[in-house]
Amino acid sequence: MNFFESIRISLRALRANKLRSILTMLGMIIGVAAVIAMVGIGNGATASITSQIQSLGSNLLTISSGQSNSGGIRGGAGSSNTITMTDVSKIQIGTAVKAVAPVSSSTGQVVFGSGNTSTSITGTTQDYQVIKNVTMATGRFITEEDVSNSARVAVLGPTVITNLFGDENASVIGKIIKINNVPFQVIGVTTATGSTGFMSSDDMITAPISTVQARLIGKKTVRNILVSATSSEQMQAAEDQITAALHKAHKIADGKSDDFTVQNQADMLETMQSVTETLTLLLGGVAGISLLVGGIGIMNIMLVSVTERTREIGIRKAIGAKGVYIMMQFLIEAVVLSILGGGIGVVLGFGGSTLAGKALKLSTSISLPSVLIAFGFSAAIGIIFGVFPARKAAAMDPIDALRYE
Repeated sequence: MNFFESIRISLRALRANKLRSILTMLGMIIGVAAVIAMVGIGNGATASITSQIQSLGSNLLTISSGQSNSGGIRGGAGSSNTITMTDVSKIQIGTAVKAVAPVSSSTGQVVFGSGNTSTSITGTTQDYQVIKNVTMATGRFITEEDVSNSARVAVLGPTVITNLFGDENASVIGKIIKINNVPFQVIGVTTATGSTGFMSSDDMITAPISTVQARLIGKKTVRNILVSATSSEQMQAAEDQITAALHKAHKIADGKSDDFTVQNQADMLETMQSVTETLTLLLGGVAGISLLVGGIGIMNIMLVSVTERTREIGIRKAIGAKGVYIMMQFLIEAVVLSILGGGIGVVLGFGGSTLAGKALKLSTSISLPSVLIAFGFSAAIGIIFGVFPARKAAAMDPIDALRYE
């Protein structure tokens, strides 16, 4: 009996017990589908977080004040107000640094006519547009002249337009709004970008930092300084340049603790990617356990099949069938079950990943290696867990098999 004849007999045996075959494959179907869906969701989460961090700015470095210390109690990062407008001028634009923008922020109640909304107010300079990749839907962004003149002008996000005017398409350029009872003229509306996961740039008002400090905050504090490196390769050089400049400006001697912190976007991105990749592997590993459960189910059913077909095995051996062909037949049955289950699982995995992505509002990403690994693992399990029942069938004594009732 040749190999193809063994396949034909194996398929016929599986068709004879359709329901049992389907239930046996169910473990493999669920296992493969779960692995593919979980890895797809994990990859989607990684891509989403990467996109969110990158949307904060291009090649971004963030300088924040250090920690305050009062009575031995240390405050959080940025609580000491050690960063000032003077520090901005100390950071030189050049080979490593592309743009620098200080940020002072607050929250405010915004009123126009009978409409009102509460939103975040960001005071900054013209370079903020470059660093944050801000695009304008209409109007213009704040200029150097606005900052130097402490102009009471404001750039609104699209969500603010909707909340304040009731219509996202409302014509607002030139309108006068009041922020904490201070009148501001609307000079521009930013393009919608969506939430970044940290804050929504759509629900924000941007104004000259000098105006925000004088009119809304009442003091010349700087929350942080945003710096854009000229390229990703220059980020470390930019960080070193910033650190050296602030050490000199703040008269920090060697060996002394810094009164500021510099956060590197690349380091943050690498850390977050590492965390999400670990979670993806964990999810895939947990889902992979169901593949082992499916393999045990295949072995269990194959052992039952061997027992049920004991007399058939005895007859075939009595008329000259070799043990290797008996073993091949049962091994093929196990592999067919696992491969069919794996194939169906791949299809369901794609569908499950897509549905889960829509439910979680993630753009899932299924990689070819994850599909091949899951499918290959399911086929390997069919072989591994099918060997024992197949060997048991091949090792049967034909006389004892014929006597079996």
